[in-house]
Amino acid sequence: MVDVAVVGSGPNGLAAAVTMARAGLSVQLFEAAESIGGGTRTKELTLPGFRHDVCAAVHPMALASPFFKAFELSRRIELIVPEISYGHPLDGGRAGIAHRSLEKTVDGLGADGRAWRTLMEPLLRRLDGVIDFTQANLVRVPKDPLAAFEYGVRTLLQGTAAWNLGFRGDVAPAMLTGVGAHAIGRLPSLATSGAGLLLGVLAHAEGWPVPRGGSHAIAQAMADDLLAHGGQIHVSERIDSVAELKAATGAAAVICDTTPRALAAMARKELPARYIRKLESFSYGPGVCKVDFALSGPVPWTAAELRQAPTLHLGGSRDAIALAENEVLAGRHPENPYVLAVQAGVVDASRAPEGQHTFWAYTHVPSGSTRDCTEAIIRSVERHAPGFRDLILSTNTQTARDVGAYNANYIGGDISSGAVTLPQLLKRPVISTDPWRTPVPGLYLGSASTPPGPAVHGMGGWLAARSALKNTFDLAAPDLGLGTK
Repeated sequence: MVDVAVVGSGPNGLAAAVTMARAGLSVQLFEAAESIGGGTRTKELTLPGFRHDVCAAVHPMALASPFFKAFELSRRIELIVPEISYGHPLDGGRAGIAHRSLEKTVDGLGADGRAWRTLMEPLLRRLDGVIDFTQANLVRVPKDPLAAFEYGVRTLLQGTAAWNLGFRGDVAPAMLTGVGAHAIGRLPSLATSGAGLLLGVLAHAEGWPVPRGGSHAIAQAMADDLLAHGGQIHVSERIDSVAELKAATGAAAVICDTTPRALAAMARKELPARYIRKLESFSYGPGVCKVDFALSGPVPWTAAELRQAPTLHLGGSRDAIALAENEVLAGRHPENPYVLAVQAGVVDASRAPEGQHTFWAYTHVPSGSTRDCTEAIIRSVERHAPGFRDLILSTNTQTARDVGAYNANYIGGDISSGAVTLPQLLKRPVISTDPWRTPVPGLYLGSASTPPGPAVHGMGGWLAARSALKNTFDLAAPDLGLGTK
């Protein structure tokens, strides 16, 4: 018999479990899959010795997330921060390079460097306020109103037809669009521009870290802390009923790292009909088709600087990426898709046998798509790295339908666990000052379907746990640092 039961062991479920255990409560965590981690699993998907990140691979929030800062993640695992945060290949052997150094990035953008600085520098100066505004609930008064204003003005500018204002060339706009496309939404739009600006400023602030050995290191660090504080982890245990879980464990609080749809199914008899309608009206976005490659050597990018960039955005110009992403939203597979790629081996040699490399890539597709996009991804890479095809030793492909089957939170292959639109950033899944708390006493939702939304940051679970500590147990939030027990 325990105080708290947590359903789901993704970053948010683990963050919730760690927080409750640190508060002195007894915690049991239940995971339907055979291993913990959700979007932070690492496996040999192609050949022995090639370690691939099953979902997330590079983690812009690993050093910036308030939860991970409190948890002191950077002291628990090795986070490799590359000098180049991301690269954007363009035709003619050109490339946009986002260095961690803003100055170096500005210098490389030539005539558009000044516009880049105008966009990023004020957000860098007020980074703490930007993080506070974006990494909690938008339905509240921000701690730093000026930071929220600076961020909001730039989001408005880049999220409308005025997004080219101030730029002369095509490199800087393409870079901004490549980052905004992480959100898998309409381009331009306020939701995608907001996500892109946050990721863009982090590229020049904390950087975009790569966990040595793979993303599973993040999940394992939280699992180790949970176990050290008396928590228990159960894998291969699917939870279908909140009532049955409470009866079996005696838990006073249940925190679900699930989608709203799954919560409605698990607690249909307990939740009010009006709340269930809100959960079931929550919409999901396009999916991804992901391909992992085992390579005999490094990718031969035409633009030499790209050979040192762990993260790459392929898709061409701003207009070309916008066309491709909007095609996906219309339910079509674009002829020239946007491709998000990661070559972790340029900073972490542990991912593959000596001299060889892993390559991780996905492209956006309509929800539930069964199309194998391996060839389309290879063509996209070959366009900027002739000879890439000849390096391929093995591949592993997951269609959007496969991705959805792998993780129940990725409905139709939607790795954001809910469409990233402005209404759904405010209503995730309900508009409330405490959207993690459900109408049922002791029942909480803490997943990527709650504020602040998708990404590996642990914030949805942490904020749900803090709500549970306050409302169910009348306890203060605990210290999560290494120096405390």
